[in-house]
Amino acid sequence: MSEPTYDEVVSMVSSLFVIKGIGQNFDGLQFEIEESGFKPKFVQLAQKLESKNLVPRLERVDGRAYLLVARFHPPKSRRAWIPRLLFAATIAVVMVDGYYRTIDANSIVRIGDPLQIAVLYTASLIGILGVHELGHITAAKWHKIKTSWPYFIPGIPIIGIPTFGALIMSRSFTINRDILFDIGISGPIAGLVVAIAVSIYGSYLSPVISETQAQALFAHSQLVEMHENIIMTLTLLMAGKAASGIQVVMSPVMFAAWLGFLITFLNLLPAWQLDGGHIARATFGRKWHRISTYASIGVLVALGYTIMALFVLMFSMRSPDAKPLDDISQLSSKRKKMFIFVIGLAVLCAPLPFSILR
Repeated sequence: MSEPTYDEVVSMVSSLFVIKGIGQNFDGLQFEIEESGFKPKFVQLAQKLESKNLVPRLERVDGRAYLLVARFHPPKSRRAWIPRLLFAATIAVVMVDGYYRTIDANSIVRIGDPLQIAVLYTASLIGILGVHELGHITAAKWHKIKTSWPYFIPGIPIIGIPTFGALIMSRSFTINRDILFDIGISGPIAGLVVAIAVSIYGSYLSPVISETQAQALFAHSQLVEMHENIIMTLTLLMAGKAASGIQVVMSPVMFAAWLGFLITFLNLLPAWQLDGGHIARATFGRKWHRISTYASIGVLVALGYTIMALFVLMFSMRSPDAKPLDDISQLSSKRKKMFIFVIGLAVLCAPLPFSILR
């Protein structure tokens, strides 16, 4: 691909913006532009320039708007077999984890054939994670942002958690705050819908035992208490299994829902470069994003997720936020209102250290 000339770049910029002045330095070209209606125009320009290996960025200095155009080297395509291998490995690990979790549950009260339950468990957990990433990919495609295939991360079966989630990598620049917000919020909402469905099914599938029997099992570490969230508690209530005097033996399918809610909660925290962090960065800007990151770390510590809190703290120091190319234009008002909805979802998915119905 031939590199565009100086005149061609000026022509592309001037076709969309009123140019008040042009400068040139080591990094590239600098255009002083009129600010009126630049938000949709900048999206068009960024998409045009990306195809020519050029990247624009908007900045405001001393009350003036500047458009900077510089060259960039597109990332090399990663080998396609890597996400496929990770996906296969994650399925295998989740299957093993589900098989042995079913055996453990059957030692207390029979819930079903270990292999059959392991298949349901795997489909449930991979479904939650897969739809979560599909939500991100769909929003990215809508905004013409290129992404990688999902990279599933296998975990530690039986003694830990079978997967540490999944992620996608952007192959394009995030143009403005609206796009950053949309891609950030789409994954958790999509995954949450599946997690709720799995929780409803898992609630009916999970057997109950008496509170007396449960206390004896807790004393011998045969049963481990799991902190439920509000949504899971409501699905147990729907299934008639949230009454006093009984204890639910969480089936692997219910555990898949619990993991799905936990992953959704963690992703919705307005911290670092988690999905909620992207949403907070788009809504409030850099300063308040940093403050919300520290507040989220405090919430994680309070809930007992100290390792996750340290993880967020450590990585937030190295890569604090995701800055869009256009960081001047504000987030749309309807998206700002949705931030309250995001926090509400995080509260509903948060693992509570107490029961709200018993």
